[in-house]
Formats: sequence, structure tokens, C-alpha cells
Amino acid sequence: MTSFIARTRVAQAVAGLTGLLGPVLALAAGFQLNENSASGLGNAFAGGAAVAEDASTLWSNAAGMSRIRTPQVVGALHLVKPSIKFHDEGSSPALAQPLGGDGGDASGLNYVPNVYFVMPINEAWSAGVGVNGPWGLVTEYDAGWMGRFQAVKSSIKTVNFNPAVSWKPASNLALGLGLNLQRIEAEFTNQVNYTVALAQAGGPLVAGLESSARVKGADNAWGWNAGVLWEIDANSRVGAQYRSPMKFHIAGDVTFSNPAAPAPPPALAAVLANGAITSDVEIPAIVNLSYFRTLDSRWDIMADAQWTGWSSIESLTFVRSNGSVLQSTPENFKDAWKYAVGANYHHDASWMFRGGLAYDQSPVQTAFLTPRLPDADRTWLTGGLQYKANPTLTFDFGAAYVWVKATTIDSNPAGSPAITAANGRLKGSYSNDVVILSGQVVYSF
Repeated sequence: MTSFIARTRVAQAVAGLTGLLGPVLALAAGFQLNENSASGLGNAFAGGAAVAEDASTLWSNAAGMSRIRTPQVVGALHLVKPSIKFHDEGSSPALAQPLGGDGGDASGLNYVPNVYFVMPINEAWSAGVGVNGPWGLVTEYDAGWMGRFQAVKSSIKTVNFNPAVSWKPASNLALGLGLNLQRIEAEFTNQVNYTVALAQAGGPLVAGLESSARVKGADNAWGWNAGVLWEIDANSRVGAQYRSPMKFHIAGDVTFSNPAAPAPPPALAAVLANGAITSDVEIPAIVNLSYFRTLDSRWDIMADAQWTGWSSIESLTFVRSNGSVLQSTPENFKDAWKYAVGANYHHDASWMFRGGLAYDQSPVQTAFLTPRLPDADRTWLTGGLQYKANPTLTFDFGAAYVWVKATTIDSNPAGSPAITAANGRLKGSYSNDVVILSGQVVYSF
């Protein structure tokens, strides 16, 4: 085994060890948070660009603010509980390391808040501002799990500040335009097989040595959104919205916590050195086309198609401050669609009940699946209710269960001995689902 190590170049070890850092910020793009209103969740966000029933329309279609005829504020809180479980199907340990456990449930309870304010200026113009978190996820596997050399913790947080205006050039037509300032913060950790790295760099073979690695960075970016709302007649309308891509130049640091002894040779010390890094990431564009119709005094129906341009993410590259590439990882995301239908039942003047169903395509291709982003196509089943306490105060509650299609992962499908020696081979399947509970208060002045 020592002769095998001697024949493996330090560069190959570096590629294997830093490859686990490659997909980290892709998680921000791969996991879109649709939870931007509790009223919308009850209908699986069907008809989002056409419903325009409260100030949260500022996010789904700014043109819909034209239908809010009094100053209004909306506050919502969503509790999102994914379950992400890996099932081992032939994984292999890294050289001189134990295999480890299955990682447990890699996700916990997450909180997603939103707040929106809309004010009509006159019969033609309205203005508003919204604050929400459109992208994000927090996952963390158990310490010592078998995929620890690929991923342990992944944390993505975004905050989007969105001022917007709407204008009605005609009685049945409204246009909307908004600006977006978005901040992204990310932190990712994993373990490094220091035993192999040390031996491949000319040091001794000491079993069981591990380092920890962390990537942390942040950036701000600008974007814009535009929408149109056309009222076909008194009972039906069509809406469409476009949200621009947002380009981030994420600046941060990579830090390694290496064992104190034995000291690494200079070549390895340079590779596993702490330092500044940058990465360019483009959050994709989003297009929505929605339909809403009031059938009678009891029933409303709605439908929605949403396209997200994930193919803007082809690869992810991390660059050190000296210009050297730490790692470049292919992502090859594909564009994806989300289709949704929904209905409302008006029980009386105070109570309304909602339902919805959606099919949500994943941008992740199985061949490029990583334990940081074990995503697959999803099906949403949602329900909700609305209670109007009085003309100025309304409460909305929504719930959803999301089935995620089972998917497989193989971190080393070619069976490369060098990669297996450094990181092990994570081979198995994922079973995932998501539960969402949302509450919202609407206050009209």
C-alpha cells in the first residue's frame, strides 16, 4: 500500500481533497425557497402572478399591487422541516479511515420570515416594499458519517430587499417594476483525510488522522423584476412576471484545522493553508405565467407555470487570492419547470379554505448529485384556511407535504483508486421529504 501512495502525485491528492469544496455554493441556487406567503402556500402557489389578494403579491407579481386599494402590511412565518436520509448501498471507506455511520437525518427545523408593505398613491399608481429569503437551506450530517470527506454542514442564508411600483395605464391592465438588493451568506464544513494527504506528500502513514475544512463567504448583488396583470373580465385574470438573474462575486475564506503532529511537508502545508477565496455564482432567472378565475360566489380556481433558468450554473470555481484555482467543479444544472393548480372555497364572509397540488422539477442531474445537494423532482400537496376577523385584519394558515423522488448517489462512479483513497466512495440512495407550516397576518389601514 505504501508503494501505491508513493506513486500518487500530490496534485491528485489535492484534487480529491478539495473536490468536496466544489459544490458548496451551488446549494444556494439548487434549493429555491418558494415559501414567500402563507396565503400562497395553501394553493401550492398556483396562480401566484394573477391572484393578487394581499400585499405579498409584491413578490409574485408587482403589477398586482394595483388591486390593493388601502395601505396594507403582511407578515408571515414559515416553519420548514425537510428530512434528508442517506441509505448506504456499498460505500467504501477512505484509506486508513473507518467507514462511519449513515449520517442520520441531515436536516433540522428552519424558519423563513417574510414582510411586505403596499400603499396606493392614487388610482393609477401604487408602491411597496418587501423583505424575504428566496434561497436557502441548512443541512448537517452526524459527525463521523461515511460521507464526511464530502460534506458535513451546509448553511445558506439569503435576504432580499425589494422596493416596487405598479401602474395602471388602463382599467383592466397593470404593469409592475421592482429593484432587488440581495445578500447571500454561506458556510460549509467537511473533514479531510489528512492521513492520505500527509503520506502522498512524502510524510509518514499514520492511520486515523483527519482535518476539518470550512468555507465561509458572503456578497451582495442587484437585480430587477417586472410583471403584467391583465383582467380579462370581472371574474378572470392572467398575470406574468420575470425576475432577473443575480450575479454574486462571493468573497470569503477557506480554513483548515490540521493535526498538530506530525507537521506537514511544505507542499502539503501550502495546499491546505488558510486563505482568502472568491467564487462567481449566478442565481438564475425566474418566469411565471398564472391564471385566476372566480367561478361563482363559493369557488375560485387557479393555475401556474414557473420556469427557472438553472442552466446558467454550469460549473463552480474557487480561486485563491494569488490567482490559483483551488477547485473547479462541474454542476451542469438543467432548466426546470414547476406546475401548480389550486382552488379556494368561500364558506362564508369570514372563512375560506384552500387546496393545491404542484409538480416541481429538480435542476440537479443524478450524475452530478452531491451529498450537499441530494435533490430530486418533488410533488406538493397543500391546504390552508383564511379567517377575516374584521375588515382590517385577516389571518392565513397553510400547510404542505412535499414528496421528493428517491435518488441515487455515487461520489466515484469511475472507481478511481486515488479518489477512493482520499475521500472514500459514497454510494447509496436518498429518501427525502419536506413538511411546511405557515402563518400570516394581513392588516389593512
